[in-house]
Amino acid sequence: MSLLKSRNFLLVLLSATVLAIPMPMLIILGGLAGIQLAPTEGMATLPVSVQMLVGLFTVAPMSVFMGRVGRKLGFLTAAGFALVGGGLAAFGLITNAFFLLCLGHAFMGAAIVSFNLFRFAAAELVDPGQQSKAISITLGSGLVAALLAPEVFQVSRGLVDPIVLAGPYLALSSLALLGAIPLLFARFAPPTPKIKTAGNLATSSKKLMQRPRLVWAIICGAGSAAGMTILMTPTPLAMVGCGFSDVQASDVIRWHVVAMFAPSFVTGSIINRTGANKVVIIGAVLLILSGIIAMSGILLVNFYVSLILLGVGWNFGFVGATALLNSELRDDEKALFQGVNDTIIALGATLASFASGLLIASFSWALVAAVLIALSITVGLSSMIQARFTAHDQTPA
Repeated sequence: MSLLKSRNFLLVLLSATVLAIPMPMLIILGGLAGIQLAPTEGMATLPVSVQMLVGLFTVAPMSVFMGRVGRKLGFLTAAGFALVGGGLAAFGLITNAFFLLCLGHAFMGAAIVSFNLFRFAAAELVDPGQQSKAISITLGSGLVAALLAPEVFQVSRGLVDPIVLAGPYLALSSLALLGAIPLLFARFAPPTPKIKTAGNLATSSKKLMQRPRLVWAIICGAGSAAGMTILMTPTPLAMVGCGFSDVQASDVIRWHVVAMFAPSFVTGSIINRTGANKVVIIGAVLLILSGIIAMSGILLVNFYVSLILLGVGWNFGFVGATALLNSELRDDEKALFQGVNDTIIALGATLASFASGLLIASFSWALVAAVLIALSITVGLSSMIQARFTAHDQTPA
């Protein structure tokens, strides 16, 4: 059956699209709100870093939670996190409380990593052979989010005058409510009866290390996410520091996010034709080019081209790594190991976010780009190593 004829897939896609809008908005909001309230310049990216840190510790429990009680309740819970997070961050700005801003981002972090699991939920709703397309199209919903996010940002800026950024945070809460509506009518795959849970995490982790294709697939995804994060997070601050306006920074981020998700409509088909490993390697090359262009200058065109390449490179690396991971998992393993995978990805992104703030405050934009290049080389090599092992090299449960 065609993906576009599946009622449940379309409902999930609609919800994923609406709930993807907060992510590009938070890229802009976190840094700009942080620099207003942070006690020191080096702490300006702390709200975004806290957001990623909380995501690190949330994603595995949320994945296991969804495996036990179902995707619907899990995603509705995540929407509740976003609702609370937007309100707390707005109140933090209104009361000039940096702690509340960080707490709001903490709730948003739990929500965002949970929304990332939509790609796995979509794969569970389609026929075999369509899973790569379902994953990539679901990620492609971020394209709509990228186009809508700046508009939502601009329209909501005047809602809480004169606290310009409080309105966009309240808009995030409204989006959480709107995105939850399609979930109420969607029917997801039932929970797995014999799901592996965090209770046997030590045993499962030992088995994970015995499956090299799974390990290297996770490294590919984590490296792609970390590389993208380390350059993306400080971009608004770097641009404002170079004399560009927050509107110009917002537009660069918009096209970066467009580049992150637009290729998703074809990435699945490319994976089916050429293989996921080749797609990951292409992504790594694009990330390297992004770093080289970022290092070559601080003109507006450098920021645009570098961030666009960064987005496309992340897409190829991340979607390719997700396809590699999914192909190695049995049904009873998915909830736990998808959570482990996204936990490691969140760890990489969190470390990259913390490092980016320190690097750009203490050193230079060029050094941030150099770290991206090093991470991208690691992704490419990891994909080559992963391809050397036999497919479905699994240890029996």
